[in-house]
Amino acid sequence: MKLSVPGRAAATAVAVTVLASTALLTTGSAAGAAPAPDSAPAVKLAAAPDLPLANVKAHLTQLQSIATANGGNRAHGRTGYRASLDYAKAKLDAAGFTTTIQQFTASGRTGYNLIADWPGGDTNQVIMAGSHLDSVTAGAGINDNGSGSAAVLEIALAVSRAQYQPTKHLRFGWWGAEELGMVGSRYYVNNLSSANRSRIKGYLNFDMIGSPNPGYFVYDDDPTIEQTFKDYYAGIGIATEIETEGDGRSDHAPFKNVGIPVGGLFSGADYIKTAAQATKWGGTSGQAFDRCYHSSCDTTANINDTALDRNSDAAAYAVWELSE
Repeated sequence: MKLSVPGRAAATAVAVTVLASTALLTTGSAAGAAPAPDSAPAVKLAAAPDLPLANVKAHLTQLQSIATANGGNRAHGRTGYRASLDYAKAKLDAAGFTTTIQQFTASGRTGYNLIADWPGGDTNQVIMAGSHLDSVTAGAGINDNGSGSAAVLEIALAVSRAQYQPTKHLRFGWWGAEELGMVGSRYYVNNLSSANRSRIKGYLNFDMIGSPNPGYFVYDDDPTIEQTFKDYYAGIGIATEIETEGDGRSDHAPFKNVGIPVGGLFSGADYIKTAAQATKWGGTSGQAFDRCYHSSCDTTANINDTALDRNSDAAAYAVWELSE
C-alpha cells in the first residue's frame, strides 16, 4: 500500500509495450459458457477450496529469497521486482493460464504488470482479482504486499488444480509501481477500451492481508462484493469492520474511478488497534496493525499465519462465488 502523503505527486506511466499476447486484454471474442435457461434451477458449480496455508507461505518464502538476493527489496524498477514477476509468471504458465506482461515507465524506471487469464467463461463478464507485487525500497515487502500477491497466486493455481470452469471469465493481475501512486493498475485501466472496462463486472483487491497484529477489514465499495466477504466471515464466526485506512490508497482506486465495481480485504497498516478491536480480534491494543509497515522488518517474520489463512480463504471464496 502506498504512503498517504499530502501533496505527493503520483508518478506517471507512458508508452505501454505489450510483451506477450494481448488478445484477452483487448477483445472479448473468446467463446463463453452459455448461461442456464431462466427456468432451470440455480446449480452451484463447485465449492471454493480451502487454500493450503503452506502453499501461500511458500510463495512468501520465495519472495523473501528474491528480495534477499536483490538488494533487500522488490521495488519498482529494481531487479527484485522483475524476479518476483518472473516467479509468478512461471507458475501461472505451467498451470495453463494465458499470461501477458505490460511494460511501462515511471520515475525513469521500467515497470511491469502481469495479467493472467484462465481459459473459458464468458469474456463479456470478467471477474478479476489483483494485488500489487512491488515493495518499497526499504525492505522485502512481505506483508505489503507479498501477502496479497501470494494469496492471489495461490487462488489462481487452485483454479487450475480444480480445472474450475465458471460461467464468468476469470482474470488475475499483479501490479507494478503501486508504491509510487498505483501507477501500474492505473495504466492498465486507462489503456482498456470503454467496452473492455464494461466487461469487468468486479475487481477484488488484496493489499496487506497478513498483518502481525491483524484486523479484519472489508471494503464497502460495492454492496454485492462486500456482502460476499461478510458472508464468509460470518460463516467462520469472525466479526468484520469497514475498511477506511486504505481508501484511495491501493489498486482498487483506478478501477473504482471508471465505474468498475470493486471490493477487497485488508488486515491493517500503521493505524493503531483499539482496545475494542483487540477484544474482538485478539492481538495488542495501542500498537499498529503492522509495526513493520514500509520498513526493513517487513519480512517473513512479519506475518500472522491465522490472518493470512483466513483472508486467503475468504479471497478464494469470493472469486468462486462471484464467478459462477
